[in-house]
Amino acid sequence: MKISNETKVGALTAIAITLLILGFNFLKGKTLFKTGNIIYAPYANSKGLMVSNPVYVNGFQVGAVFDIENKDQNLSQIVVAIKLKGDYNIPRNSVASIKENPLGAPSITITLGDAKEFIKTGDTLLTTSSAGLMGDVMAKLGPVGDQITTTLHSLDSVLRNINTIFDPATKGNLQQVIANINRTTASLVVSSASLQGMLNQQTGAIAQSMGNLSSFTKNLSDNNQKISNSLASLEKATGNFSNADVAGTVDRLKASINSLNGMLERLNSQDGSLGKLMNDKTLYNNLINTVRSANILLDDLRVHPKRYVNISVFGRKDKSGPLMVPLNDSVPK
Repeated sequence: MKISNETKVGALTAIAITLLILGFNFLKGKTLFKTGNIIYAPYANSKGLMVSNPVYVNGFQVGAVFDIENKDQNLSQIVVAIKLKGDYNIPRNSVASIKENPLGAPSITITLGDAKEFIKTGDTLLTTSSAGLMGDVMAKLGPVGDQITTTLHSLDSVLRNINTIFDPATKGNLQQVIANINRTTASLVVSSASLQGMLNQQTGAIAQSMGNLSSFTKNLSDNNQKISNSLASLEKATGNFSNADVAGTVDRLKASINSLNGMLERLNSQDGSLGKLMNDKTLYNNLINTVRSANILLDDLRVHPKRYVNISVFGRKDKSGPLMVPLNDSVPK
């Protein structure tokens, strides 16, 4: 039986169309038969989830969305079929949630549980509704918004209290205070100008002082050689003083002082003649009596010289008694 060319072309066209459909579904992650590890996840809102969207566990893609079906006509529950790429140990209490991506397609993230039993092909995962990126942002901004509202109410109360306090009289007082501040500022400006004038007047005195200082330093520079010579002489004198036998001189001075102290101690004691003369009152009294007797003797010799020198040619011997006390002119006053 001979097949016509038209039949061959039609058969090839049908085969090509079939292969195209199968390849397109394969690229989308779908196959004609539900073979492999298929698990299910029911959701009330699929959030734009489509076939071939990835499924992640701990950031690793374990599979893809195989099919999306609705259980009833009211679309109250949507079942997502997930095809795993291999045999993974996923605990039974694991939870699958849909994560929205503002820049791309949504995906399913499976959070592993701690159950000892694992999900098998055909089992259903636990699911949870995720608020999404904007939902998380709004959830975090909600308390902040409440605080802002409370702050605005407090600010409104404060402003009302301020309006109550600031009556017309108070406002007038505030205006007067501001006017006083302006006058004070003007006075400060005038005072600053006066102070600047005083500083300008003192500029000449300051310049003169600086000139005197410059002259003093110039004199020091001119007499630098003299100052150096004086310092050299002083250094020489200190050198001579350091070379002198200061220790020997001090020792000799100490010996002299010790000798003087010994002499003073002997004078204070009654062992020596000088000590007795200075400390013995009997010797002092005898000395006083001796001096008194000598005065009497001299007075008697002066008054009665013939008694002691008996040379008489025509006179007679003086027979008057001797003096017993010194004359008044001989007693010291």
